[in-house]
Amino acid sequence: MKNTTLSDISIIDFPVVNDYRGNLAFIQEGTIPYTFKRIYYLFDVPAGAERGGHCHIAQHAILIALSGSFDVLLDDGTNRQTFTLNRPSKGLHIVNGIWRELQNFSSGAVCLVIAQDVFDEADYIREYPDFLASKQ
Repeated sequence: MKNTTLSDISIIDFPVVNDYRGNLAFIQEGTIPYTFKRIYYLFDVPAGAERGGHCHIAQHAILIALSGSFDVLLDDGTNRQTFTLNRPSKGLHIVNGIWRELQNFSSGAVCLVIAQDVFDEADYIREYPDFLASKQ
């Protein structure tokens, strides 16, 4: 696994078409730095619940708060940083090799995830001590 750090994380500003009838943001080929194969979303997350709690070995992902807000705690094995997502026109690009935890979901929050590849359990590190060992 590539030795990625928090400096490899970025915020993506999606193109927005402003209109008096409502705004439209879009994602198409070229608006994100990889070809994606899976899109999924988290919703109805109970108060106090956390999601994530893993690291991907190879996949990248972009997280977007389509509605409401939530915090994303990122950890590269040395440093930690929290990002608050609350704008549907901004995405958090998480590269492989970064531990992530999603928390503090507001009522009605929806988290859209644009994953680089299809689900593959072998791509996950689900235990934090194993994640830290992989960074050695």
